[in-house]
Amino acid sequence: MSSGTRTLSEHESKRRLASAGVAVAPERLAADAAEAERAASELGFPVVVKLCGDRIAHKTERSLVRLGLTNVAQVRIAAEALLAAARPEDGAVALLVASMIPGRRELIAGCVQDPTFGPCVMLGIGGIFAEVLADVAFRLVPFDRTEALDLIAELQNQAWLGPFRGEPAVDRERLADVLVGLSRLMEGDADVVSVDLNPLIVCDGEPIAVDALVEVRAS
Repeated sequence: MSSGTRTLSEHESKRRLASAGVAVAPERLAADAAEAERAASELGFPVVVKLCGDRIAHKTERSLVRLGLTNVAQVRIAAEALLAAARPEDGAVALLVASMIPGRRELIAGCVQDPTFGPCVMLGIGGIFAEVLADVAFRLVPFDRTEALDLIAELQNQAWLGPFRGEPAVDRERLADVLVGLSRLMEGDADVVSVDLNPLIVCDGEPIAVDALVEVRAS
């Protein structure tokens, strides 16, 4: 995080992105294990439970994510363990309970501020192939749906977007919705410095943000 900026919690980041038209995984915020159990039951199993807070950016490195929980007992155990793992420097924390989104393919997307050209949106191949392929494309903000579709077409590994192991092709119109939403957010909110959607899991052809961080200028 840069000087003079702060990172929103994952939940607040997703709220901003959803308001711009980006598809995000259904989720609930819970204060304790009992609320997490109720949230999981409302969402339907399986679910993911994470420790969430404005000062918690890298959950995986600290084992603050529990995946594939299939009943309330597992949710309770995960919730209690995550709350116990909170550190004083984390500040206020809560539990984020989200639907587990299935999918074999991952994309990454985001927004950055180029020092010369200004805000731009990035799209790339994600998951285990991200570093190997290094397949990314950029577009300056603002842009429309036609340019968003052109951005998708600039990825070198187009086969990755086609039918894959019994799954349908990536819905390019839905993916364009994500990219246009990112452009809209960067254009319409002067406080937003950067956005990181990693990963976008492709589920039945639709890219859905299951993790997101928005960096804003500190007030």
